[in-house]
Amino acid sequence: MGDQSGTMQMYLPKEAIMAIIRESIDVDRRPEEVYQYVMDAGHMPEWQLSAVSAERLDEGPVGIGSKVRVTRHVGRRVMPMTMEVTEYDPPHSWGMRGVDGPVRAQVHGEVEPYDEGRRSHVTIDIDFEGHGMGKVLVPLVVRPQVRKELPRNEQLLKDRLEHTAG
Repeated sequence: MGDQSGTMQMYLPKEAIMAIIRESIDVDRRPEEVYQYVMDAGHMPEWQLSAVSAERLDEGPVGIGSKVRVTRHVGRRVMPMTMEVTEYDPPHSWGMRGVDGPVRAQVHGEVEPYDEGRRSHVTIDIDFEGHGMGKVLVPLVVRPQVRKELPRNEQLLKDRLEHTAG
């Protein structure tokens, strides 16, 4: 029959509303090198397919509270967003969260050493919070896009790090 309140119910596939998106990859570089590369905002567009540009908004060394302005393709839109570093534990883990815009990501990354510290196991978790139109964009556009993109991003990260001198 339907909802008696007169509001329309929207049903989404389970994978569109599930929370954290997690992917891992092994990189043939030391954890310190992986961490340094990941935390350098200038490298974001090199290994994140949706990132059009990224720039630090503050001076000095990166740490908790540092901010980055990232412009991303979200579906057919290009959206600027500010990310703030919420966790900074080199070369082990990092965290960032979106502080503005309709789509706000929460990112947690870990770099685990193996092969006596010569290689790294990288895991990235991403979750999203929608504000305003973002409440519709997150389940319909953002989550499906990131589910496809994150494994490709990690492969790009691996390729960039393994095929550059350093």
